[in-house]
Amino acid sequence: MHSLTDLISDFTTLATISYSLRPPTARFPTGYGKIESLGALGVSGILLSGGLMIGLQAVMALCQQFFPELAHILMDLGLFGHGHSHSHGADDLGPNVNAAWLAGGSIIIKEWLYRATLKIAKEKRSSVLASNAYHHRVDSLTAFVALATITASHFLNNASWLDPIGGLVISGMIVQAGYGNTKNALLELADVGVDDDVKEGVAAAAKQALDEHHGDLDIQQPLVQGIKSGQNYLMEIAIGVPASTTLDQTKAIEDRVRESVAAKVKGVKRVTVHFSTTESGGSNFADEFVALKPEKLDEAEHAAHDHDHEHGHDHSDAHSHDSDAAARNGHATKRK
Repeated sequence: MHSLTDLISDFTTLATISYSLRPPTARFPTGYGKIESLGALGVSGILLSGGLMIGLQAVMALCQQFFPELAHILMDLGLFGHGHSHSHGADDLGPNVNAAWLAGGSIIIKEWLYRATLKIAKEKRSSVLASNAYHHRVDSLTAFVALATITASHFLNNASWLDPIGGLVISGMIVQAGYGNTKNALLELADVGVDDDVKEGVAAAAKQALDEHHGDLDIQQPLVQGIKSGQNYLMEIAIGVPASTTLDQTKAIEDRVRESVAAKVKGVKRVTVHFSTTESGGSNFADEFVALKPEKLDEAEHAAHDHDHEHGHDHSDAHSHDSDAAARNGHATKRK
């Protein structure tokens, strides 16, 4: 079952990455990067749900072996479904030792997949590839646990309990990885700010461009913020310039800053530059939000209410006018 979820997550990763690389359009002005974030959420969700399922199966197997009455009660309540105990007869020896070969092969293959996928994920700054890479790493570690429990249960009599114990360990590892990846995907979809090292790199590149090409101007230290959209960083830079700066000068500053950031910070796809005067205290990203004072908010609400009220009267008057016209037409018809 875990291998099947791996296959599904691989197809999900391939599909979302292919779609997210499309160029921006009028409908998606910032690009399709969030599609990849959705894919990362799907992959991590598969990982998390698979870990929970494995844990529930392990708990049920332990209950059947050590607390059969509790297992029957839980099955009657429908919590674990219906099943039967696997702890009787030859099954007491545990799983077939030949399964150890499968676990050993999985360790080698999954560890190689982890390293290869993570390398590309870092190069492309892809969250869904990083999630899938960690998925492979968890698989290699869980295969190691499976190998240990299968081998031990084969050589120890009446040690079939080792298999569900190993399942619990595997479940804990998978749930931990799935929770972390799910949290990161949700934060990315919620437009959480980029990491500090990215902001520092963008700020350093912008400052270098300003010092090299516009050192004669009294330009304020740039402020930086941004979000991650799939493999791309969408950055905003606020720069304070003297009030005497012309539009041509600000355009030249913007072009220099954008070129420098794009060349020195890998993954930056979009750079938006905001200007303000140093005399006014510089730029502040919070100033861009529309914030009405309480009295202004009340006025806006009253205006909207009055508009709706008048709109309703217009419809009523129009309806009344139409009714009167229809009545006059009716009387005219009768007179004819």
